[in-house]
Formats: sequence, C-alpha cells, structure tokens
Amino acid sequence: MGILSRFKDIMASNIQALLEKSEDPEQAVDAFMRQAHVDLGQVKAEAASVLADERRAKRALDECTEEIAKLQRYAEKAVEAGSDADARKFLEKKAPLIEKSARLQVSYDLAAANAASMKQMKDKLESDISGLEQRRLQLKTRMAAAKAQQRINEAGSPVGGRDGSAFDKLEYQVNSAYYEAMAVAELRGEQKEDIDELFAEFEKQTSAGTKAAEERAVIKENEKPNE
Repeated sequence: MGILSRFKDIMASNIQALLEKSEDPEQAVDAFMRQAHVDLGQVKAEAASVLADERRAKRALDECTEEIAKLQRYAEKAVEAGSDADARKFLEKKAPLIEKSARLQVSYDLAAANAASMKQMKDKLESDISGLEQRRLQLKTRMAAAKAQQRINEAGSPVGGRDGSAFDKLEYQVNSAYYEAMAVAELRGEQKEDIDELFAEFEKQTSAGTKAAEERAVIKENEKPNE
C-alpha cells in the first residue's frame, strides 16, 4: 500500500499539538517540516501508479457494462424477430457478465478511493508545508527578538567617566526602552510608526529628568568652596 498505509496518520497530523508537547518549538517545526517533505515526495512518486490503477479499473468496468448492454439489445431484437432461442443465448451470456460487473465495480470503487486519498494527502501536505514555512519564519523572528531582549536585560549599565556617568546611564535607559519596544513590536506585528511614536514619547518623558540632572550638577559645582 505504500504511502496510503499512512493516510490516517498524515491526515491527523497536527503541528499545533506537537508544539504544545515539545520543549523546543523550533526543533519540532523543523522535524515536522522534514517529514512533510518526505511524505509529499512519496505521495507524488506513487500518485501516477494509483491513478493508473483507477483508469484501468474504470476502463474494465466500462467495457463490461457496454458488453452487458449490447447483449441485452441483442436479446431484445431476437425476441422482436421471434427467435426466443437466440434471446435466451444472449441472456445466458449476459448473466456471468453481471456478476463480473459487480466485482469490477468493487475494484473501481477501491481504486477511486485510493486516488481520492492520494489527492487529499497531497493537498494537506502542500498546505502544511506552505503554512509552516510562514510560521517557522515568524517563530524564528520572535525567538530572535526574545534573545535580543534577553541580552538587553542581562547587560549592565555602561561604564563611563565620572562627569558623563549620569548621561551614560540615561542613554542606556533610552536605548533599552527602544530595543524593548522593537522586540514587542515584532511579537505583536506593530508598524514602525508605532515604535517611533513610543520612542518619541519616551524621550519626551526623560528630557525633563535630563534637564533636572544638569541643573543639579551646576548647583553642586557652584556650592564647592573656592580653593
């Protein structure tokens, strides 16, 4: 049966359920994708044979059906001609063909079902692969954003000179807020304009703090006793 033996497994496969159980979503998606490509390749390789079986079964059934119809016409014409003996002969030949037709119908139904199953598997696998390509890209983007945010969280304040330490710290806070906004935007699919507005708002909120820090530094400098 080849790939057809895995019809139920392929049609029931669910990447979402797999991701929920996996400790490494990225690895789970990659493994699912590899298997989907393998299965699709096997479906395509076996599809020609399955379709050929369906065509042969259909042709045999049609030929038998035509032969039955032909013998029926001959029998009817024999009766019209008053030759009941010939009519019986035609009907006798028709009887085994009816039994044969029943067997051929079963064979054709099975071949047609197999062909339909192959198409269903092909459609599902192609859909899974197409959808997973997009989802895997989104997953990698989110993971990259999360790792970038983690690096920001783990980074310490930059070490600068004594006179510039307050401004270095403020600059670090601004950059951290900006990178965090970028990471959140990637996760939520926000537009760049929203990020710029967020950054502008943050600068506005911190500008007052910067000015106050400068004023305090001037006051402290003026309060020092003259040497």
